[in-house]
Amino acid sequence: MSVTMEQNGAYDPALTGLLVSLEGSRGAISASKEDLDFLSTLLQNKELHSIVKLHKTLVDRVRDDRRCSPVLSSSMQISLDVLEVLMPRISLSDTSKQLFHLLQKPHIQGILCSHDAVAQKDYLPRLPDLPQEMDDDEETIKIVQLVKSTEPLGATIKTDEENGKIIIARVMHGGAADRSGLINVGDEVCEVNGINVEGKSPADVLQILQHSEGTITFKLIPADPKGGARESKMKVRAHFDFNTDVDPYIPCKEAGLSFNKREILHIVSQDDPYWWQARKEGDRNMRAGLIPSKALQERKIIHERLSMSDHKKKSESDDYDREDIATYEEVVKLYPRPELPRPIVLIGPPGVGRNELKRRIMEINPDKYHTPVPHTSRSPRIGEVNGKEYNFVSRELMEEQIARGEFLEFGEYKGNLYGTSLESVKSIIRSGLTCIINPHYQALKMLRTPDIKPYIIYIKPPPFDTLKSTRNAAFAMSTFDETNSRGFTDDEFNEILRSSKRIEFLYDHWFDETIVNDDFKMALEQLLEIDHKLKTEPLWAPAAWLQ
Repeated sequence: MSVTMEQNGAYDPALTGLLVSLEGSRGAISASKEDLDFLSTLLQNKELHSIVKLHKTLVDRVRDDRRCSPVLSSSMQISLDVLEVLMPRISLSDTSKQLFHLLQKPHIQGILCSHDAVAQKDYLPRLPDLPQEMDDDEETIKIVQLVKSTEPLGATIKTDEENGKIIIARVMHGGAADRSGLINVGDEVCEVNGINVEGKSPADVLQILQHSEGTITFKLIPADPKGGARESKMKVRAHFDFNTDVDPYIPCKEAGLSFNKREILHIVSQDDPYWWQARKEGDRNMRAGLIPSKALQERKIIHERLSMSDHKKKSESDDYDREDIATYEEVVKLYPRPELPRPIVLIGPPGVGRNELKRRIMEINPDKYHTPVPHTSRSPRIGEVNGKEYNFVSRELMEEQIARGEFLEFGEYKGNLYGTSLESVKSIIRSGLTCIINPHYQALKMLRTPDIKPYIIYIKPPPFDTLKSTRNAAFAMSTFDETNSRGFTDDEFNEILRSSKRIEFLYDHWFDETIVNDDFKMALEQLLEIDHKLKTEPLWAPAAWLQ
């Protein structure tokens, strides 16, 4: 096989020499002609030569620390700042719009995160090798001193079940013990301020700490080194309230972190299977606190539901048990895209006012808000135009589309099928208009997907007295009456409230906002404010939508 390689800078001299040697030694090598031809072709490959040259360049640069030092270590934060600056300009400049979308791409964000991790040397530390002369049986002792202040020490202790020793159970991220870098999970506590703790309980040690002033000195036997734990960067939205003061299971109330439903939490450690460490997003207090893990909270919710099921009707209990148990949902910031506005989904019980809110907001700006045209299998009536009042299709076609899961919701009325297709929602989104819909709550499972990215607003009824007085004052017609010719009855008001409670129980964890419709004008203003925020601010959304 002849060798024809250009003598220029594109080829690596070492690989070229290896190739020449191979061709000159073919007769002396005990290998098949196919193998030799393959190796020869590989050594002539330009991509291989480019990779080898790149490797040499990187090695040369690494040897020179001055040329390899990072300019900064916060490129990801800078990119987020740039997105904030670009947001109001994307409608004015195509270049700004292009950069805005480019910076949100997962591979760009991955490169920036990797750069920052390397620049900050955010990798697990390598422990030095033990000296050869060290006695394997010699026990290492470390002395750690911490200055006591109003801030908790940021560590919890427990009794080792195997040997009865007091050991460090957990170290709270950002706390005094964590910042010292000297106290680790599993360290054995020998002495506190010169007092031997052998045979003492964790409560006894706690008493020693509480009565200590100034500097506290710990004598510790280090745990077996397992490498440092890197802080997690996961953000979650909480779907339940947690109060450390009343929780009977938390191992240390002072180390706990209370939070409310829908708050965003930064999970910094999931090492413990029952108690995670977290801090509130945006909280300047950098000390982490204990919160129930997903597994622990699910167990608590199941226990609560089992105790509640005895007091419910069987149909209600069965329906509730089928739903997912909501604890935490991983979230990320989702930036608005003017060319693909997120649809607004109004959820609530029949009679709460969703239809009227949708009708009024579309009246205010009909060129901005659109709602999907429903499909039906019935024949068009005189004056009806296909694609305007309805999309008229055959029953056979509509049944096929329903079977393929192409309808958001559907039903049968007087022998004819009616429904809203998913494609009709997506087409409005692609057109750059804001799609606004008020489907049945069971349609949420079909809607809450990465390709639709809905913003779900729950329209909640006020208490019974307010609900009755406001609807009667507005002469609202009952939605329970097919002719829509009378007002609501007390039983129907109670049914609205019962239905509302059920919807909240089943789907509250999917709601982005809640509007209490006790004053229609105020509710409409809130809806318009939410839509403005949706188009101008980055908002938390499921992380799965961007992965």
